[in-house]
Amino acid sequence: MISDNLQEAINEQIKYELYSAYMYLAMSADCSDRNLTGFATWLRMQAQEEVEHAMRFYDFLIERGGRVELHGIDKPPVEYGSPLEIMEQSLDHERFVTSRINGLYDLAFEEQDRPAQVMLQWFITEQVEEEASIDEIVQRMKMFGADGAALFMLDRDLGARGPEEDEE
Repeated sequence: MISDNLQEAINEQIKYELYSAYMYLAMSADCSDRNLTGFATWLRMQAQEEVEHAMRFYDFLIERGGRVELHGIDKPPVEYGSPLEIMEQSLDHERFVTSRINGLYDLAFEEQDRPAQVMLQWFITEQVEEEASIDEIVQRMKMFGADGAALFMLDRDLGARGPEEDEE
């Protein structure tokens, strides 16, 4: 059985994972509006991945005999600025999620909940990959430019992202 404290913290994390999906969908729609179809595809795939993350937490609570309580999800912004600003906001958001995952791990460690620690270790590794992936895009945009031919090529590259790149 999972503790009430950890159960509540995981329920809160489900909300943040689903908000992440909403945010990435909103970013995707913003890019679609500007004919940045590669960015839109990449961000939409990111949204799907965030829903999968929420479901990992959801399933974990159920497996541990906990109760899932879905919290309200805030409305994300509609516009996000330039493509570079979108990716910088994505990176900042992933860093925020990382801090939340680390806090969950600290709570699981404090409560000596080893199954939660094992589950959260997957998320810790995932967050390292998430941050590195987005940071690489941001650094490319800063190095090669965030407009013109460089943006066109990056948009094409991001549009090639497929589900096979995402881990389950």
